[in-house]
Amino acid sequence: MGNFIGHVYPGLFLFLYGLYQAVVISKAIIFSDSLLYPSSPPRNKGRCARLWKIAYGSLLKMATGSLLIVYEVSCIKGGLILMNRELPPRFMYPKEWQHLTMFILLTLNGCVDFMSKNVLPQRCVGLEKGTLVLIIYELLLLMVSHVKDSEGVELHVHSLLILVVFLLLLVLTAELWAPNMCHLQLMETFLILMMGSWLMQAGFILYRPVSGYPWQDDDISDIMFVTTFFCWHVMINASFLLGIYGFSSFWYHCFRPSLKLTGPKEAPYYASTPGALYKLLQEVEQSEKEDQALLLPKSSP
Repeated sequence: MGNFIGHVYPGLFLFLYGLYQAVVISKAIIFSDSLLYPSSPPRNKGRCARLWKIAYGSLLKMATGSLLIVYEVSCIKGGLILMNRELPPRFMYPKEWQHLTMFILLTLNGCVDFMSKNVLPQRCVGLEKGTLVLIIYELLLLMVSHVKDSEGVELHVHSLLILVVFLLLLVLTAELWAPNMCHLQLMETFLILMMGSWLMQAGFILYRPVSGYPWQDDDISDIMFVTTFFCWHVMINASFLLGIYGFSSFWYHCFRPSLKLTGPKEAPYYASTPGALYKLLQEVEQSEKEDQALLLPKSSP
């Protein structure tokens, strides 16, 4: 039961978080908004503006990670001990400790995001991205060692999950140098959706088979269908991304007149001010012309 929950609940969180990211990216593409600094109400709007600026995704990460930590610790009878009392002492519950470490990483990621977006005087995107890359790198190391004693169907399921995590690590590393690139954000969202849906699928394959009978490690058909199911997940998640973007685009075009009327009032806080710079340049040019006008009579014979 514990292993089933440890796969399904994190997978459900990642899948829902990926859907949320897909909606945010679709909004940014359609409205030509910034991916890092989306439009928000101005600061003088009172309580509503403060509620808008709260990083709810970060709070959700912290809450989900904390709940999973409590569950992982409580589901072991006698407590999650590190070593037994025998001689020589042996480490106990290695996979459970790895699960616990993964949940702690998720909680820390939420804490760093919340600190950057809501506590620091200025948002530090490099801190957020760098922390996320480090966490995914540690997650990859944990998952590689997690399958050391696995074989058959379990090994194949986790190998495909490791492939997704590795690709996500590459994308996040590229985002360190291009954090506002739309294509990388789309790839990141797709891979997060893949992680979430495949984690849920892994829980049902390994611990709650739909047929009621366990998958056979020595049956080549079961191994082949694991790959087939993974390919179906790729197509379904890509369809989710396309559907969200299509629905957002359709909604925008249907309500485009009202958005045009209210659009300029939404994001004055992040708008740039080229007018002041232009006026300053005009003043400098005017002063130069006046100086030249004063110098010309003196230089004439």
